Amino acid sequence: MSEPIRILIADDHPIFRHGLRQIIERDNQLLVVDEAEDGETALQKIEACDVDVAVLDIDMPGRGGFDIVRAIRDRRLKVAVVFLTMHKDERFLNSALDLEVKGYVLKDSALAEIVRCIRAVASGHEFVSSQLTPFLLNRSRRAAQLAARKPQLSDLTEIELRVLRLVAEYLSSKEIADRLCLSVRTIEHHRARISQKLDLEGHNALLKFAIEHQSDL
Repeated sequence: MSEPIRILIADDHPIFRHGLRQIIERDNQLLVVDEAEDGETALQKIEACDVDVAVLDIDMPGRGGFDIVRAIRDRRLKVAVVFLTMHKDERFLNSALDLEVKGYVLKDSALAEIVRCIRAVASGHEFVSSQLTPFLLNRSRRAAQLAARKPQLSDLTEIELRVLRLVAEYLSSKEIADRLCLSVRTIEHHRARISQKLDLEGHNALLKFAIEHQSDL
């Protein structure tokens, strides 16, 4: 028998945590090793415990889910992250996927989907609530349309695409570096490589391109 998948649940609503834990532990291959009611405690417990999957509410007191993911990346912690949220918002989903969050589950469907999600992300796959499938299709469609209009975009790496999306938000290189947990020098290198691949010249050419195509990124 294989080792159980070790899980941490972080949510500031104890009743929801309790119900979620009961659902998860009906599967004898899933083990909830700890819980947290706020983001800072969740991060401390992820570091202290041998956790395979962290199930995080996006909105928590102190540090929210996005902030925790950035800290996990910065500290190079080997844990797959599942976001729990009430937000049926395409921007939240895209931001989560840009940060390489592996699972994204709506709270109103969590009881039906959380076990499948945890098993999927623990196996290295991605899982998004079925209600959000149209957003995934939009994301794929925009990427295909953008690549068709500007074929060399297909040459950009995933990190270069993420930098380009953040450039479109008027973020400076330092702000992008903080967001992606990278050095400013690395971001400047990525910006130069993107401009080279897209045949962009001039100080503001990259920003102008990113803004013009923001809805497609």
